[in-house]
Amino acid sequence: MLDLKYVLANVELVKQNCRDRHVSPEILEEVDHVVRLDGEYRLILKEVEELRRRANEVAQATGKEKDPAKRAELVTEGKSLKTASGDKEATLRALEIELKDRLGRIPNMTHPDAPVGSGDDANRELRIVGTPRKFEWTPRDHLDIGRDLDMIDFESGGKVTGAGFYYLKNDAVMLDLALQQYAMRKLAGAGFTPVITPDLARIQILEGIGFNPRGSETQVYSVDQTDLCLVGTAEITLGGMLADTVLDESEMPKKYVGLSHCFRTEAGAAGRASRGLYRVHQFTKVEMFAFCKPEDSGPIHLEFLKLEEEIFQELGIPYRVIDTCTGDLGGPAYRKFDLEAWMPAFFAGGGFGEVTSTSDCSDYQARRLNIRYKAEGQKGTKFVHTLNGTAVAISRAIIAILENYQREDGFVDVPPVLVPYLGKTILGRKD
Repeated sequence: MLDLKYVLANVELVKQNCRDRHVSPEILEEVDHVVRLDGEYRLILKEVEELRRRANEVAQATGKEKDPAKRAELVTEGKSLKTASGDKEATLRALEIELKDRLGRIPNMTHPDAPVGSGDDANRELRIVGTPRKFEWTPRDHLDIGRDLDMIDFESGGKVTGAGFYYLKNDAVMLDLALQQYAMRKLAGAGFTPVITPDLARIQILEGIGFNPRGSETQVYSVDQTDLCLVGTAEITLGGMLADTVLDESEMPKKYVGLSHCFRTEAGAAGRASRGLYRVHQFTKVEMFAFCKPEDSGPIHLEFLKLEEEIFQELGIPYRVIDTCTGDLGGPAYRKFDLEAWMPAFFAGGGFGEVTSTSDCSDYQARRLNIRYKAEGQKGTKFVHTLNGTAVAISRAIIAILENYQREDGFVDVPPVLVPYLGKTILGRKD
């Protein structure tokens, strides 16, 4: 969440940031609610302090008073003051909870270079890397390829679990595992600590990261009669790993690469982009996460983007990099870059589809999760900055590989970088 002192000192700036992010009117109104609640809190706090001051006076006078009648009066007043103080303190606690809740609904501030607007048209294309392949035949999409090579089975997934679930079979299984191995080894070699995270997290951790586990439009599956939810990304479990922790400055940056299954309801999803593996309810993802000092978050954000680009360059998939507009940042992100891979058949006539993103969340998540660091030679603690980035979302990478590496004979070539992990050069061929 934002620093309360910052919000109070920059009310109009925070409101304009909300407008730039195209939040709902209800979220915009939270800024005024926060200002009002803080005013009420301060007034009642003064009353509590005055009651405490008077209670101390009465207590001291009671101990010195020799007259039984006057002493009894002081005792009665002391009890009355204690009751009044207790009532006011209960009001303070309720105000504090509401204030924190409303403050938590206000989105993060935005990097000054992020494009202002809403929707794909407002995103800024930074660069295109690689040249889309020219086919001598009409390229097939990954659904046809996966079906014909007996690698992807949506029919059985729908029968067993429901729409949006699927089975990977045969070489698709090996491709999935090869992508996991390749990405995990690459990031471990770049200094990231490899982690396999839980697939469940407590509601308070999801809320700390910035996810809303409740409501009709939530993307989160909740486990009935528990405070647990299935995670939509290892960002949740990696970020939550250090909740309520104070780090030493010398420990940072801490960089992790996490492997997890991801579960998303995809509430409201519709259209062609919901077909096949592009938008499904379960997939596997390799995720980068970092905890760092504030001055390091900008450079680490660019490092994450560079690693994402290296992965798709090494996979041989053309892509473009997008500087995401304010309306598509989501609540926690200060700035976000998306990487969109070329998919020659999934989109009619070919098109770019999002495969990774990386976000600098400044201290927004750390404030919610209470993750701090102690600077050497300085008193007190400061909030860390957190960053996340997708190394590989396996299902979407499979789309890009099947469509870009398809052959006229119906089989699929294996990207050279994955051959050591697959042990073969052609997908779908039995030999």
